[in-house]
Amino acid sequence: MKHTVFLVNPQPTNGDFVYLIAHASAVVKFVLLLLVMFSVISWAVIIFKNLEYSRARKNAERFRDFFRKSKNYSEIHKATSLYGNNPLGEIFKQGYREISLQLGAAAAAPPSGVNIDSLHRALLRGSNAEISRLERFNSFLATTATVTPFIGLFGTVWGIMTSFQAIGVQMNANLATVAPGIAEALVTTAMGLFAAIPAVIFYNQLLSKLKRLIATMDDFILDFLNLSEKLQ
Repeated sequence: MKHTVFLVNPQPTNGDFVYLIAHASAVVKFVLLLLVMFSVISWAVIIFKNLEYSRARKNAERFRDFFRKSKNYSEIHKATSLYGNNPLGEIFKQGYREISLQLGAAAAAPPSGVNIDSLHRALLRGSNAEISRLERFNSFLATTATVTPFIGLFGTVWGIMTSFQAIGVQMNANLATVAPGIAEALVTTAMGLFAAIPAVIFYNQLLSKLKRLIATMDDFILDFLNLSEKLQ
């Protein structure tokens, strides 16, 4: 007597990661989706800001070298558009505008030279505007680093609640009953950390790069003031 053997494709088990997500509760799926969104956006911010800071640093160094070699304000002002994303160029424009206003006003009155205090305030306004521009989107990384572990913790708590509900319904506390809920909890916890850890690391990295750019801007302001004092 011959026996017919039927081959049946193995069904996914509760330990399968994809199976866990596919059969998770709606709340856990929402938590995971939210964490994935945080992670994707934070990585986009990380890449964009690193490229932005790199361009700003290179263009600022080139413009600073040109400024120190030229020392001709009109020539430098015409060249500001040639250096792209350049915080020093924007600061220079503020200083150049202030000097132009002062010298224009002095044409109708006895010449009194350049008011260094007013010029310094104009340069600081330009510097603060550039710092605010360069800080854009960095706060999202700080928010991601702070919030996502708690969102993951919420998913953890929800998964544990699901496990206890399953125990109450089935009146059975064996591993097969509680494992799915606990697994959901661990997945959301891991995802929360996956989103938070890179955000913390790169936020500190970007902050360090921004501080170096700010130091460069402060040095440029001093160079500008020193050169402007010769106009007195």
